[in-house]
Amino acid sequence: MPSDTLPNRLPQPWDPDAFLAVFDAWTRERGLALYPAQEEAVLELVLDRHLVLSTPTGTGKSLVAVAAHAVALAQGRRSYYTAPLKALVSEKFFDLVAIFGAENVGMVTGDSSVNPDAPIVCCTAEILANIALRRGADADVDSVVMDEFHFYADPDRGWAWQVPLLELPRARFVLMSATLGDVTTIAGDLERRTGREVARVTGVERPVPLHYRYAVTPVQELVEGLLAEGLAPVYIVHFSQAAAVERAQALASVRVASREQRDAIAAAIGGFRFSAGFGATLSRLVRAGIGVHHAGMLPRYRRLVEQLAQQGLLRVVCGTDTLGVGINVPIRTVLLTGLTKFDGTRMRQLTAREFHQVAGRAGRAGFDTAGEVVALAPEHEIENARAAAKAGDDPKAKRKLVKKRAPDGFVSWGPASFERLIAADPEPLASSLRMTAAMMLQLLSRPGADAAASEPGSAFRVVRELVTDNHEPPARRAALARRAIALYRTLRTAGVVEQLGGGSTEPPASG
Repeated sequence: MPSDTLPNRLPQPWDPDAFLAVFDAWTRERGLALYPAQEEAVLELVLDRHLVLSTPTGTGKSLVAVAAHAVALAQGRRSYYTAPLKALVSEKFFDLVAIFGAENVGMVTGDSSVNPDAPIVCCTAEILANIALRRGADADVDSVVMDEFHFYADPDRGWAWQVPLLELPRARFVLMSATLGDVTTIAGDLERRTGREVARVTGVERPVPLHYRYAVTPVQELVEGLLAEGLAPVYIVHFSQAAAVERAQALASVRVASREQRDAIAAAIGGFRFSAGFGATLSRLVRAGIGVHHAGMLPRYRRLVEQLAQQGLLRVVCGTDTLGVGINVPIRTVLLTGLTKFDGTRMRQLTAREFHQVAGRAGRAGFDTAGEVVALAPEHEIENARAAAKAGDDPKAKRKLVKKRAPDGFVSWGPASFERLIAADPEPLASSLRMTAAMMLQLLSRPGADAAASEPGSAFRVVRELVTDNHEPPARRAALARRAIALYRTLRTAGVVEQLGGGSTEPPASG
């Protein structure tokens, strides 16, 4: 590794003032001037405090994460970076390798493992959560950067963002997201558990402001207008995968890319092999300058769309809200085709967090002077508006107009809904801890778990502490305790567990 790289500049032995000077010089050499919020955040890291970094997209949270890893490396400590998507973990892995060198960075995603014993490890949130369950305070984890921390509130996956906070008392945490909301309770609990102060850097103004507008215009006409105004790349957000693909195919008739742009796309694709079916459809679309992006695509197709978009070759991308999860793709305009979504149970309007997470992708720092966020009116309202415009001022034509009604069960939205979402702060994060058989087995495999129930490291005490001392309200904690007992009994009956607590047959139901 060249002698002028960041790792070779880090002060040895550790010296806070020397580190700040080194990091400031390194960023300036890369053409970066730290924003005041970044300077404040780096100072808090040097002071060895936990950090809650809740600033808008484009305010340089990634550079603060680099500083956190650099501090840990300079101190001879091991740091982890976690993200919700394997694609984001992989992207961050290559970014950190370029900064710290291949020997200092590893990656573990479940599908692959690269240099897992490195001093800096990139992994999915679940990987770190399982390490925390299996090793507890003895885990070789000194510093943790948790990106997209708003996933803490995800009903299915949020446990993986909470468990490390509960089970890794030695670690210093950096919790990052553009849409955290009020985290007072989480920060207070983290300080109680670790005895380390929690610093918060929030409320920073976006370096690239957003312009909002509500459109009562057919999508194709609207997209043509955005392209003509020079507001590409346009990300058209749908809340179903099928709708995203259908929209992309409908836009294939629009002249999205010039001849030169299409030639550049063909050259960039090169020998990439598309299979039959959806692969053939995607090939036709991307060659026309239109991308598709959603979680149901094969990873290699999704990655291809991301790479083409990163190179500025796709002027329109139709997808779901997957690009709201931190993938580094340049977007000038976010076009929301609706302000409602199906959450697995019912159709509902977007939460403020969901809205800001997606809208915040608009506008590229260093490229755009502003980002555009456009919300589309419901389809029946657009049709009614077109019919009214066609009737013009003709009284007879106006009398004959029959307004199209919303479909049965339709959850409507309008300009007032849009304005409310723009003004609203993200909702406070709600705990979503759960207990599964896999989690129970990780806890039971912890070293010392077979000690007597009265011993500090026994499985009984470890499980009891997890289910009774967490971020859930009292009623939910009681439910978690009952769930843990039921899981243990099932494991005993199945012969997976032979004994627990030095001869105790099962954990008591109380206490």
